[in-house]
Amino acid sequence: MKRTLFSFLLSFAFMSAFAQIPAGYYNAAAGLSGPALKTKLKEIITNGHQDHGYNGLWTGYQTTDIDRTYENDGTILDIYSENPTGPDPYNFNYGTNQCGSYSSEGNCYNREHVVPQSLFNEALPMKSDINFIRATDGKVNGMRSNYPYGKVGSASFTSLNGSKLGGSVSPGYSGIVFEPIDAFKGDIARMILYFVTRYESQLAGFSSGNMLGGSTFPGLQSWELNQLLAWNAADPVSQAEVIRNNASYVYQGNRNPYIDHPEYVDQIWGTVVVDTQAPTAATNLAANNPTSNSIALSWTAATDNIGVTSYDIYANGALKATVSGTLTSTTVANLASSTAYSFYIIAKDAAGNPSPQSNIATETTLPGQSGGNTACGTEDFETIPSTGSGYETQIWTNNNITWTATDARTDQTISGKAITIRNGNLTSSTISGGIQNLTLTTQLKFGGSSGSFNVLINDVNVGTIPYSSTVTTTTISNINVSGNIVIKLTNSSTSNRVALDDLSWTCSSTLGTVETTKQKAFSIYPNPVKNNELFVKGENLSKISKAEIYDLSGKLIQVIANPFKNSNKINLQGFIKGNYILKTDVATTKFIVE
Repeated sequence: MKRTLFSFLLSFAFMSAFAQIPAGYYNAAAGLSGPALKTKLKEIITNGHQDHGYNGLWTGYQTTDIDRTYENDGTILDIYSENPTGPDPYNFNYGTNQCGSYSSEGNCYNREHVVPQSLFNEALPMKSDINFIRATDGKVNGMRSNYPYGKVGSASFTSLNGSKLGGSVSPGYSGIVFEPIDAFKGDIARMILYFVTRYESQLAGFSSGNMLGGSTFPGLQSWELNQLLAWNAADPVSQAEVIRNNASYVYQGNRNPYIDHPEYVDQIWGTVVVDTQAPTAATNLAANNPTSNSIALSWTAATDNIGVTSYDIYANGALKATVSGTLTSTTVANLASSTAYSFYIIAKDAAGNPSPQSNIATETTLPGQSGGNTACGTEDFETIPSTGSGYETQIWTNNNITWTATDARTDQTISGKAITIRNGNLTSSTISGGIQNLTLTTQLKFGGSSGSFNVLINDVNVGTIPYSSTVTTTTISNINVSGNIVIKLTNSSTSNRVALDDLSWTCSSTLGTVETTKQKAFSIYPNPVKNNELFVKGENLSKISKAEIYDLSGKLIQVIANPFKNSNKINLQGFIKGNYILKTDVATTKFIVE
């Protein structure tokens, strides 16, 4: 416990010094419910509201945002840095640490509009209403930007007290959200409910920001309302909120009714039951279609009383990726070649309840290259610049490859960080080793329409990668360009904002598609094969212990033990037309089936 009896008594004395709820303040709301109660509360909290201006917030914080409950040390109580159960990572003094400029956490504190001021065009009195504007760390405030609040799946940023930015797993919304720690989720919810009550008659003229509704009631988008009601129920009114509400009333002349009367929330918007039921386990997990660096997974969906929002995918016990709860298949990329992997998945709901572990599925990636160039590669975008939501040219280097993304932002996620491109492209520096197959994961962000990225190798279009609001992994096979290459991905739209993640490619000589230099190991005929029979000629064929046939994507098609013990031919019955690779103990060569 951080608090002592002495600090509690000091806090109690401080509360007593401030005005409590005035007698009769809420009398006019008696007996009302639903929209009528919300509108009556709007009238009550509008009367007496005194606007002291935007700069007046600094004065207000001297009494409203001082820590009198946790450390009770007179520093700023910052919901983005406060550690309720241990030492804070840093503290701000009221008079000396106001922003100012900042580059990292702990530099200074500024004014966080829980409802972003961009949504109401920075108009007064909203811009200076202390009931929803908190003193918070400048860096974390900047990272939160103007994103709505919600439940984060995979975080692209985590503050020192555990507040997170990342892709939403709140039901009904898949964009970027900001999630405070559990101790302040109810605080955030009640401040936003105050805002849509105090300014309900003006909501139609505000921007939604993917959170506000366009009408008086209910005042919020459905997904955000459901999330905030759940947070309000899970994190009841705290002593710190009561102290701040009383101090805000002295400073500004009005109150947050949902702190004074938490029951009003249910009376207006309905009772929300906190979700404590975990999803069932996903079943029938299967691993298949291995390449040298990826394995495809499929499963039967888990079920939940409210809804599955995400699946965590584990490979050999380590979290490898998180995908949407709407999916029942995905491709896990960036794997090591010739490696056995055991996979299982865990389903989660919006409350973060984890399911039991699914069944385990095992598969082994294919061998890497047996000859030729070896410059195959991956780009997971984890080293992209942290420039935020602005669209500009982004340049970074990873694995000795320099990437340039134009008209791009860096704050979106799919499975970890992703680069988001609007009217621009992603281009690599020169890469050796050629290219045979290319794999990319995409997701459309912020609305728009489905489309595709053009894939150019050395400025020649070799195919397209589709995108939609659903996370999609696509492979273009049989590109077959050798030598030095430049990879370029160009958005077919000038307005769609598309996140790209987990880019990988195989070299043009995968599995040694160029015939081995071992002379007279064996030869094949006819080539192309026309009658489903491939003949092999060479010395000591009977000593070859195994033959493997792959397609050009690297997928293993057939394994034959002691293939030439009794015959010098291989039956290709059932093979479709295309290019294949025959790999044996002594040589590797390519053949065609017509």
